Amino acid sequence: MPFVAVESEPIRADRRKVYALACDMESFPSYMPDVKSVKVLERGPNWTVTEWVALLKGRTFRWKERDEFDPETPCIRYRLEEGDLKKFEGEWTFEAQGEETRVRLTVDFELGVPMIAALLNPVAKLAVRDNCAGMLAAIKARAEAGD
Repeated sequence: MPFVAVESEPIRADRRKVYALACDMESFPSYMPDVKSVKVLERGPNWTVTEWVALLKGRTFRWKERDEFDPETPCIRYRLEEGDLKKFEGEWTFEAQGEETRVRLTVDFELGVPMIAALLNPVAKLAVRDNCAGMLAAIKARAEAGD
């Protein structure tokens, strides 16, 4: 099963602000071109169930995930409930470094096509890494723009 971990460049913004931007997943499509839609289906104390439509190297993927928010750490954990992948889970972590913040995004996933996994997994891993890096760059740009 492929595992991807991507760390942002230092973000010139307070950790609480960066965390709040990452928690506002419904706004992602407005500034992340590969995220087509995010809809909150259920909301509870420190958790949501969200429905996503996103592009990965031009291919559309759809899924529902449960997002758990820990504002004290801060951390966001997510895991697949249903969708186009067999497994999709990970976390966002936020580390304050003086007046800057670093975000680490991890993704542990499985395509669910065992016969061709050896062929597809390396390609998928690179595509997921690129998408994660794009998401972190978009959050950095938004945080530093003062939105």
